Amino acid sequence: MDTKKMAKVFKALSNPNRLDLYLKIVENQETSYETCDGCLIHDIVKSFNIGSPTISHHLKELTNAELITTEKKGKFLVAKVNKEMVDEVNNLLNLD
Repeated sequence: MDTKKMAKVFKALSNPNRLDLYLKIVENQETSYETCDGCLIHDIVKSFNIGSPTISHHLKELTNAELITTEKKGKFLVAKVNKEMVDEVNNLLNLD
């Protein structure tokens, strides 16, 4: 992974609200793995004390850093963790 791509990932996760949002997406995707292909953003937004435009901005930043992918399912937005990017970051940080 090149340094610009890695810097983009770390910058995206450097915001506390964005990091919390990402971790909630990871958690919800894991708990709903068998019942849902991804995580409904609508369910996560309720737990934050920030507005929808700010949530939208954070989702855009996470998507631009390739940490998540989003897609519309009907009137709902579904987010999925990009496992390939997680593997790339893990490989880079594994200093063994």
